[in-house]
Amino acid sequence: MGPSLIFDKSFLESLNPDEAVWLDQFFLSNITPLFFVETLADLHKSTRTGRTPEDIVGSLAYRTPDLHAKANVHHRTLLEGELSGAEKMEMDGRPVIGGGRYVELGGRTGAYFEESQEEQAMKRWQEHKFLELERSYAKQWRDGLSNVDLEEIYSYYQKAFAGHPKPKTLKEVREMADKYIDNPDQETILRTGLASIGVTPKFQEEIVSRWRKEGQPQIRQFAPYFSHVLCIDLVFMFGIGADLIGRGRSSHKIDIAYLYYLPFCKIFVSNDKLHKVLAPLFLDSNQSFVSGEELKEDLKKLDTHYDALPADTKARGVYVFAHSPPHDASFLVTRLWDKYMPPKWKERSNPEPKPNSPIGKEFYDNIRELEQKAKTEGTRQPTKPGESDQMIVKRMVSGKRGKWTRFPPEVMRRRKNKNGEWEDIPGNE
Repeated sequence: MGPSLIFDKSFLESLNPDEAVWLDQFFLSNITPLFFVETLADLHKSTRTGRTPEDIVGSLAYRTPDLHAKANVHHRTLLEGELSGAEKMEMDGRPVIGGGRYVELGGRTGAYFEESQEEQAMKRWQEHKFLELERSYAKQWRDGLSNVDLEEIYSYYQKAFAGHPKPKTLKEVREMADKYIDNPDQETILRTGLASIGVTPKFQEEIVSRWRKEGQPQIRQFAPYFSHVLCIDLVFMFGIGADLIGRGRSSHKIDIAYLYYLPFCKIFVSNDKLHKVLAPLFLDSNQSFVSGEELKEDLKKLDTHYDALPADTKARGVYVFAHSPPHDASFLVTRLWDKYMPPKWKERSNPEPKPNSPIGKEFYDNIRELEQKAKTEGTRQPTKPGESDQMIVKRMVSGKRGKWTRFPPEVMRRRKNKNGEWEDIPGNE
């Protein structure tokens, strides 16, 4: 599992299934709710290619990472948790996942996560299975896009800029947004920001009351994630008013929302023109923006590199012969690993699974025990402060993608029986 990465829909659409294998193999993909909903919305998108909308969504779902991937909690849920004081937001480049159940086992804490609803949906979509609720949601999403009035935003901020010098670059727009958020009248800024993201008046009063009780700190200190989202929205609106962001595409508002999730990744990759100019304004020195075209070319290069290996090596499966990328720094992926992974990553040997070893049996027994206890006794909140000693994320992944077999034959020929024990699949299955 490599550095955490967020991609937008435009990038994944550019990959073929073989290239998508290497994306999943070498990065921890943080899949945002926006990506799921944008993908689903294609069910109500007209097509002239001769392919049905179901074909298009199914094809994209097939390329979506499933092995090293996590579905991030929706940004509105994160805002609610932070603003209510229930959650302290960690914005350290790691995905924020929900639905965990927490237990204590043998004096150690554990967390157990099953597949999210979004991950389960992706597998249905690969098979062209769409729930009616999902189809309705897709239509609402596309209809909602047409209701974003960028001309109204433009008109409002054109008047606001009247008599004042307009920013000439998006960097200046970002500086203007920062200056606005740091205005000495922090209560007014807090109230205005809360209203802009749709917080109800009652909840606004509760948040302001908590802010006062905490000594009226700077908003950036009181609610850092809220400040991040507010800054992005301000840059978007100021940028439109200053004629630096176009008004021709209602989907610009959706493109901007991907940036809400930047604190939860190390790398953001996109082919979108707006992302290319805006994302770098919100990334810190320990994050990178990578153009989708550049990463696609490198994944294609990796595919050619591994395809040249002997057939018996490739038969062992991607997870074994390519547990980490080549040490050759001419690969972009290798350079990103050098930047974000522990320095000793090149010293690690590729793993060979030994499912029947005593150590393997003990390991799987511990997993089953944690899973069972989490399902029967687990709590929605951690049993102790701090990170869990062990974490299990349960998901079903495909054994083959494109032309690649992902796991060794002995793993591909095994399955769990009704008792949760591994057994060989009979015959040539």
